Amino acid sequence: MWVGVAFLSALLLGFYDVAKKRSLADNAVVAVLWLNTLFSTLIFLPVILDAELSLGWLDDIPIGSVSGSVEWHIFVVIKAAITLSSWLLGYYAIKHLPLTIVGPVNATRPVVVLLGALLLFGERLNVWQWGGVLLTIISLYLLSRAGRRESIHFTSNRYVWALFAAMLLGAVSGLYDKYIISTRGIDPLFVQSWFSLYQLIMMSIIALVVWMPRRAAEPFVWRWTIPLISIFVSAADLCYYHALDADGSMIAVISMIRRSSVIVTFLCGALLFGEKNLRAKFLDMLLILFGMVLLAVGSVS
Repeated sequence: MWVGVAFLSALLLGFYDVAKKRSLADNAVVAVLWLNTLFSTLIFLPVILDAELSLGWLDDIPIGSVSGSVEWHIFVVIKAAITLSSWLLGYYAIKHLPLTIVGPVNATRPVVVLLGALLLFGERLNVWQWGGVLLTIISLYLLSRAGRRESIHFTSNRYVWALFAAMLLGAVSGLYDKYIISTRGIDPLFVQSWFSLYQLIMMSIIALVVWMPRRAAEPFVWRWTIPLISIFVSAADLCYYHALDADGSMIAVISMIRRSSVIVTFLCGALLFGEKNLRAKFLDMLLILFGMVLLAVGSVS
């Protein structure tokens, strides 16, 4: 069951990237992201109200809500700042880069998480895992060569740098999740609900300072795919936490399965957005996915 839920999470993550791409086309990045944080907060507002006011709304469903200490809130504020930074950079990248490049780069996040665990938590990589890391590095080099055919130079394009920075911050967020949930014992649903609210507060300040004074130069256009961003990412995260909570589930396998969302973004980039150089990018994507398989095998062996 948890494997099926993990694949559902991957499918939703793929649709999440597609909804972002469509929503951001010729649109104001800050305004779209602000609405994303608003809708995500509205989705989880019942969880916060139920926990803080003891309303009992969630007593008869599998997920539960809890109230947290001041320390918990401080940890979640930090989590919100890290994640929002990653999203802001990622939104600018996905607006200006093809999905067939964004998807494979984002799929390399487990490699960064693994290397982070190596440095921060004293974990050691085995032969399988090192093979996955090496294969991923090779595939990124080949992907950069494919990008040059579209005048996208990985070393000089600022949106490529933003994409890699967003991916690195996303990996940091994943490592931080492991710390606050596993080590500090903070309830996952508490994290997900409150970090949405704190992100909305932070993003409102950014929108007022950065976008509002220059909104005439970067106009906002409403699209119905905008609320789908929040719906897809919230549903994907709920499936992710449900899979982690299942008996016998393996985090390494779940992480690898979630990165298979690159298949959805690649297909949609080809079919819906008419992106180019698909043959070379397809081979690079297969290399990255094979690298993720090696990471998963090495993590459970």
